[in-house]
Amino acid sequence: MTTRTESVDTPAGEARVTWHPATGSPARLVLAVSHGAGGGIEARDLRALAAALPARGVTVALVEQPWRVAGKKVAAAPKVLDEGWRGLWPALTRPGLPVVAGGRSAGARVACRTAAGLEAAGVLALSFPLHPPGRPEKSRAGELLGAGRPALVLQGGRDPFGRPEEFPPPAGDHPYRLVEVPYGDHGFAVPKKAGPTQDEALAVITETAAEWLLELPL
Repeated sequence: MTTRTESVDTPAGEARVTWHPATGSPARLVLAVSHGAGGGIEARDLRALAAALPARGVTVALVEQPWRVAGKKVAAAPKVLDEGWRGLWPALTRPGLPVVAGGRSAGARVACRTAAGLEAAGVLALSFPLHPPGRPEKSRAGELLGAGRPALVLQGGRDPFGRPEEFPPPAGDHPYRLVEVPYGDHGFAVPKKAGPTQDEALAVITETAAEWLLELPL
C-alpha cells in the first residue's frame, strides 16, 4: 500500500494529512481521523485503522492538527482545533467521496462539534472524553448527542475519561452506537493478564469500525 502525506494550510496554521488509499477495489468513502491532545497519529488505534480498513474499501486519512505540526506540546483551544479541522476539510473531500469525521479523545470532540456543519457522512469517536478523570459532573455528553450525524463510539471498559456505562442513552434523529473495548484504557491498552490480548482489543476496534462504515447510508 502506497501512502502519501500532504500539507494543508488552515486558518489555524499548517495541518498534515497522511493518506492510506483503499486497495483492491474502488474506495467507498474516506475516514478522516485526528489524534488527541496527548499524542499524534502514531496512536495504536489510529495505526490499526490505517492498516486494516483500506483492504475493506475505505481510504483512511490520518490528520495532524496544526499545533502538532508546529511542534507544540500543548493542544490549542477547542475553537482553534475546530478552525483547523474545518480548514482542512476541502482537502479531505477532494477525492469526491463521502467523508466520515473521526478522531480519538480531543479529536473525537472536534469531529462531533463540526460534523453537522461540514455535512460529514458520520462520526467515529475513539475514546470519547466524556468527562475529565474523576470529574463526572463536567460532562461533555452534549457534544456527542449534538453531533447530528450517525455516530459510532468505541470506548475502553476502564477509560478514566468515561467508562461505557457512564454514557447517556442515545437520543435525537441520529442516535449513536457505543461499543465497549473490554479492559481498554484511554489509549486502548489492555493489561497483560486481562484475558484479551492487545491485538484482540485492536481487532474489536477495526472490525467494528469496518462493519459500521460499510453499513452507513451514503
